[in-house]
Amino acid sequence: MKTFEELAAGTMFSVSKGVPTLHKYDTSLTLIGEGRSAVVFRINSTDLALKVFLPGQERTAIEEASIYRLLAGNSYFPTLHGSGENYIVIDYIEGITIFNCLQYGLRISEEHIKVIDEALEQARTCGLNPSDVHLKNILITNSGDIKLIDVARFLQTKNCSQWDDIKWAYHTFYRRNVFPKRIPALILNLISLVYKRPTIQKWLTNSQKYA
Repeated sequence: MKTFEELAAGTMFSVSKGVPTLHKYDTSLTLIGEGRSAVVFRINSTDLALKVFLPGQERTAIEEASIYRLLAGNSYFPTLHGSGENYIVIDYIEGITIFNCLQYGLRISEEHIKVIDEALEQARTCGLNPSDVHLKNILITNSGDIKLIDVARFLQTKNCSQWDDIKWAYHTFYRRNVFPKRIPALILNLISLVYKRPTIQKWLTNSQKYA
Protein backbone atom coordinates (compact mmCIF):
# COMPACT_ATOMS: atom_id res chain seq x y z
CA MET A 1 0.00 0.00 0.00
CA LYS A 2 1.14 3.54 -0.68
CA THR A 3 2.13 5.76 2.21
CA PHE A 4 -0.39 8.19 3.70
CA GLU A 5 1.59 11.06 2.19
CA GLU A 6 1.48 9.49 -1.29
CA LEU A 7 -2.27 8.91 -1.05
CA ALA A 8 -2.84 12.53 -0.02
CA ALA A 9 -0.53 13.84 -2.76
CA GLY A 10 -2.47 11.87 -5.38
CA THR A 11 -5.72 13.62 -4.50
CA MET A 12 -6.36 16.41 -7.00
CA PHE A 13 -8.72 19.38 -6.63
CA SER A 14 -9.63 22.55 -8.41
CA VAL A 15 -11.38 25.53 -6.83
CA SER A 16 -13.59 27.89 -8.83
CA LYS A 17 -15.30 30.86 -7.18
CA GLY A 18 -14.72 29.26 -3.81
CA VAL A 19 -16.34 25.96 -4.81
CA PRO A 20 -13.98 22.94 -4.71
CA THR A 21 -14.18 20.09 -7.22
CA LEU A 22 -12.52 16.73 -6.63
CA HIS A 23 -10.92 15.42 -9.83
CA LYS A 24 -8.75 12.47 -8.94
CA TYR A 25 -7.83 10.14 -6.08
CA ASP A 26 -6.09 6.81 -5.65
CA THR A 27 -7.96 3.59 -6.44
CA SER A 28 -7.20 2.30 -2.94
CA LEU A 29 -9.50 5.01 -1.53
CA THR A 30 -13.30 5.16 -1.25
CA LEU A 31 -14.84 8.62 -0.98
CA ILE A 32 -17.09 8.86 2.11
CA GLY A 33 -17.50 12.58 2.70
CA GLU A 34 -16.99 16.06 1.29
CA GLY A 35 -17.00 19.32 3.22
CA ARG A 36 -16.06 22.98 3.03
CA SER A 37 -12.41 22.42 3.90
CA ALA A 38 -11.65 18.75 3.17
CA VAL A 39 -12.69 15.45 1.65
CA VAL A 40 -12.64 12.15 3.53
CA PHE A 41 -11.86 8.68 2.21
CA ARG A 42 -11.82 5.22 3.69
CA ILE A 43 -8.53 3.49 2.94
CA ASN A 44 -9.75 0.24 1.44
CA SER A 45 -9.22 -2.98 3.41
CA THR A 46 -8.36 -1.00 6.56
CA ASP A 47 -10.17 0.63 9.46
CA LEU A 48 -8.57 3.97 8.64
CA ALA A 49 -9.95 7.21 7.19
CA LEU A 50 -7.83 9.70 5.26
CA LYS A 51 -8.93 13.34 5.45
CA VAL A 52 -7.32 15.47 2.73
CA PHE A 53 -7.64 19.23 3.13
CA LEU A 54 -8.25 21.60 0.24
CA PRO A 55 -5.58 23.99 -1.00
CA GLY A 56 -5.31 26.88 1.45
CA GLN A 57 -6.50 24.75 4.39
CA GLU A 58 -3.06 23.52 5.48
CA ARG A 59 -3.32 25.36 8.80
CA THR A 60 -6.62 23.60 9.52
CA ALA A 61 -4.94 20.23 8.88
CA ILE A 62 -2.15 21.03 11.33
CA GLU A 63 -4.59 22.29 13.97
CA GLU A 64 -6.89 19.29 13.70
CA ALA A 65 -3.95 16.91 14.05
CA SER A 66 -2.81 18.77 17.18
CA ILE A 67 -6.31 18.52 18.66
CA TYR A 68 -6.47 14.76 18.09
CA ARG A 69 -3.09 14.46 19.83
CA LEU A 70 -4.52 16.26 22.86
CA LEU A 71 -7.48 13.86 22.80
CA ALA A 72 -5.27 10.75 22.55
CA GLY A 73 -6.71 7.88 24.57
CA ASN A 74 -10.20 9.40 24.77
CA SER A 75 -12.68 6.75 23.63
CA TYR A 76 -15.21 9.32 22.42
CA PHE A 77 -12.91 10.55 19.64
CA PRO A 78 -11.02 8.79 16.82
CA THR A 79 -7.34 7.97 17.25
CA LEU A 80 -4.85 9.88 15.10
CA HIS A 81 -2.67 7.50 13.08
CA GLY A 82 -0.76 9.97 10.95
CA SER A 83 -0.69 13.53 9.65
CA GLY A 84 1.06 15.77 7.15
CA GLU A 85 0.93 19.21 5.63
CA ASN A 86 -2.53 18.71 4.13
CA TYR A 87 -3.92 15.49 5.62
CA ILE A 88 -4.71 13.49 8.73
CA VAL A 89 -5.39 9.77 9.16
CA ILE A 90 -7.82 8.68 11.88
CA ASP A 91 -9.99 5.67 12.74
CA TYR A 92 -12.72 4.85 10.25
CA ILE A 93 -15.92 4.66 12.29
CA GLU A 94 -18.85 2.47 11.31
CA GLY A 95 -22.04 4.20 12.40
CA ILE A 96 -24.76 6.69 11.67
CA THR A 97 -24.82 10.42 12.30
CA ILE A 98 -27.44 12.19 14.43
CA PHE A 99 -28.47 13.91 11.18
CA ASN A 100 -29.21 10.54 9.59
CA CYS A 101 -31.05 9.34 12.72
CA LEU A 102 -33.48 12.23 12.25
CA GLN A 103 -33.65 11.58 8.53
CA TYR A 104 -34.43 7.86 8.84
CA GLY A 105 -36.44 7.90 12.06
CA LEU A 106 -33.91 6.16 14.31
CA ARG A 107 -34.33 6.96 17.99
CA ILE A 108 -31.96 9.35 19.77
CA SER A 109 -32.13 8.59 23.48
CA GLU A 110 -31.63 10.79 26.53
CA GLU A 111 -28.61 8.62 27.32
CA HIS A 112 -27.05 9.55 23.96
CA ILE A 113 -27.40 13.24 24.88
CA LYS A 114 -25.79 12.67 28.28
CA VAL A 115 -22.87 10.77 26.74
CA ILE A 116 -22.26 13.54 24.19
CA ASP A 117 -22.21 16.02 27.08
CA GLU A 118 -19.64 13.86 28.84
CA ALA A 119 -17.49 13.62 25.71
CA LEU A 120 -17.45 17.38 25.30
CA GLU A 121 -16.66 17.91 28.98
CA GLN A 122 -13.70 15.54 28.69
CA ALA A 123 -12.48 17.59 25.72
CA ARG A 124 -12.65 20.71 27.89
CA THR A 125 -10.46 19.06 30.53
CA CYS A 126 -7.81 18.78 27.80
CA GLY A 127 -7.86 22.56 27.43
CA LEU A 128 -10.10 22.55 24.37
CA ASN A 129 -13.21 24.59 23.60
CA PRO A 130 -15.66 22.31 21.73
CA SER A 131 -17.15 24.34 18.89
CA ASP A 132 -19.14 23.71 15.72
CA VAL A 133 -20.67 20.54 17.20
CA HIS A 134 -23.52 19.69 14.85
CA LEU A 135 -25.73 16.83 13.69
CA LYS A 136 -23.29 15.55 11.06
CA ASN A 137 -20.21 15.21 13.26
CA ILE A 138 -21.78 13.12 16.03
CA LEU A 139 -22.00 9.41 15.27
CA ILE A 140 -23.73 6.51 16.98
CA THR A 141 -21.62 3.44 16.20
CA ASN A 142 -22.99 0.03 15.29
CA SER A 143 -22.43 -1.00 18.92
CA GLY A 144 -24.36 2.03 20.23
CA ASP A 145 -21.36 4.09 21.34
CA ILE A 146 -20.94 7.81 20.72
CA LYS A 147 -18.06 9.15 18.60
CA LEU A 148 -17.34 12.76 17.69
CA ILE A 149 -15.40 13.73 14.59
CA ASP A 150 -14.45 16.99 12.84
CA VAL A 151 -12.74 18.68 15.79
CA ALA A 152 -10.81 21.34 13.84
CA ARG A 153 -12.63 24.20 15.59
CA PHE A 154 -12.03 22.96 19.14
CA LEU A 155 -9.16 25.48 19.48
CA GLN A 156 -11.24 28.58 18.87
CA THR A 157 -11.70 30.86 21.87
CA LYS A 158 -15.15 32.35 21.22
CA ASN A 159 -18.18 30.78 22.83
CA CYS A 160 -20.17 28.43 20.58
CA SER A 161 -23.73 27.62 21.70
CA GLN A 162 -24.49 25.16 18.89
CA TRP A 163 -24.56 22.02 21.03
CA ASP A 164 -26.59 23.77 23.74
CA ASP A 165 -29.09 24.81 21.06
CA ILE A 166 -29.33 21.21 19.81
CA LYS A 167 -29.97 19.98 23.36
CA TRP A 168 -32.63 22.63 23.87
CA ALA A 169 -34.37 21.56 20.65
CA TYR A 170 -34.13 17.91 21.74
CA HIS A 171 -35.81 18.55 25.08
CA THR A 172 -38.30 21.13 23.77
CA PHE A 173 -39.45 19.47 20.56
CA TYR A 174 -37.92 16.05 19.83
CA ARG A 175 -39.34 14.28 22.90
CA ARG A 176 -42.90 15.34 22.15
CA ASN A 177 -45.25 12.67 20.80
CA VAL A 178 -46.24 14.91 17.90
CA PHE A 179 -42.64 15.30 16.71
CA PRO A 180 -42.32 13.77 13.20
CA LYS A 181 -40.63 10.37 13.12
CA ARG A 182 -38.65 11.27 10.00
CA ILE A 183 -37.43 14.61 8.69
CA PRO A 184 -36.25 14.85 5.05
CA ALA A 185 -32.62 15.87 4.54
CA LEU A 186 -33.78 18.92 2.59
CA ILE A 187 -35.68 20.21 5.63
CA LEU A 188 -32.78 19.48 8.00
CA ASN A 189 -30.37 21.35 5.73
CA LEU A 190 -32.81 24.25 5.49
CA ILE A 191 -33.06 24.42 9.29
CA SER A 192 -29.25 24.48 9.46
CA LEU A 193 -29.15 27.36 6.99
CA VAL A 194 -31.81 29.39 8.81
CA TYR A 195 -30.22 28.62 12.20
CA LYS A 196 -27.19 30.75 11.35
CA ARG A 197 -29.22 33.94 10.92
CA PRO A 198 -28.71 36.53 13.70
CA THR A 199 -32.46 36.86 14.34
CA ILE A 200 -32.73 33.10 14.98
CA GLN A 201 -29.68 33.17 17.26
CA LYS A 202 -31.27 35.97 19.30
CA TRP A 203 -34.58 34.10 19.51
CA LEU A 204 -32.83 30.92 20.70
CA THR A 205 -30.93 32.84 23.36
CA ASN A 206 -34.10 34.44 24.69
CA SER A 207 -36.08 31.18 24.50
CA GLN A 208 -33.50 29.28 26.55
CA LYS A 209 -33.15 32.13 29.03
CA TYR A 210 -36.82 31.95 29.96
CA ALA A 211 -37.31 28.19 29.51
